[in-house]
Amino acid sequence: MSKATMRAVRIHEFGGPEVLVYEEVPRPEPKPDEVLIRIHAACLNPPDWYARIGFANIPADKRPDRRLPFTPGSDASGVVVAVGSEVTEWAEGDAVFGMIRFPDPDLDGDTGGRTYAEYTTAPAAHLARKPAGIDHIRAAAVPMAGLTAYQFLFDHVRLEPGRTVLVNGAAGGVGHFLVQLAKSRGAHVIGVASGRHESFLRGLGVDRFIDYTTTAPADAVRDVDHLFDTVGGPDGGRFLPVVKRGGTISPVFFGDYDRERAAESGITFKSGQVHSDGGQLAELAHLIDAGAVRVGIDGVFALADAHKAHERAAAGHIQGKIVLRVVEEG
Repeated sequence: MSKATMRAVRIHEFGGPEVLVYEEVPRPEPKPDEVLIRIHAACLNPPDWYARIGFANIPADKRPDRRLPFTPGSDASGVVVAVGSEVTEWAEGDAVFGMIRFPDPDLDGDTGGRTYAEYTTAPAAHLARKPAGIDHIRAAAVPMAGLTAYQFLFDHVRLEPGRTVLVNGAAGGVGHFLVQLAKSRGAHVIGVASGRHESFLRGLGVDRFIDYTTTAPADAVRDVDHLFDTVGGPDGGRFLPVVKRGGTISPVFFGDYDRERAAESGITFKSGQVHSDGGQLAELAHLIDAGAVRVGIDGVFALADAHKAHERAAAGHIQGKIVLRVVEEG
């Protein structure tokens, strides 16, 4: 009997968006503790394009060894179509979403399937029920960015009500979730982005907006309790004057923050690697259904046009998330 197949995007060589190939591949099968999901939408995340270029933008000593070929993607929203023998919490027909197998210790090709595809398998514990009030496109945009924001705020920093929070790159995927989740805990939130994002961020509830193209945050802000920097890069140290003595900086990406000078000011660094967590994703789903968190979408592309989606990501200045549509919703 021939093995079932599906359409997926795979990478056979490292390089630019053009290396994303839409092709027919074997359909994965769930292990006893997994489910098989018919993906309706998948989401682009920075690790997808880091993997596409062979992690060339990450320091060599921290660079994973990704084996070719592979299907990128960790975030998906879809419907359960089969369950493993040990799975009790999910049933066929359940609408679910999740960040699947991240960070993935198994980097060997397509083992288990990934999410730029029509189907994928997922450990049952990595999933949550899709928020009822949004479609699969918006649900797929949540997992990695939403969990990153959630874990930074509540696991690493342990945000308390009344604190002042500054989010650099506030309009992006992680940034716009940081803004809303911080507001949900009673924080005073300052959002830093370019001027084109001001109305978007004010709509999400920022208490103060700073257009970095016209105003340096260090010239306008002092005594911030917690700085969340979703941008990183070589100029991270420019934010030190913004943070109060005893405050914290949470880099979401690699950056140079002059940590010796930060230590002299009593500033500490709190961060960690985002990880799959179905329970926390369920809490995010509750906030979305309650209207406390909105999902920003920058653009939607067909799965076959994943290369165009990566080109959009490379252009920068993203507002919310970029999503791949796998199934046309009726």
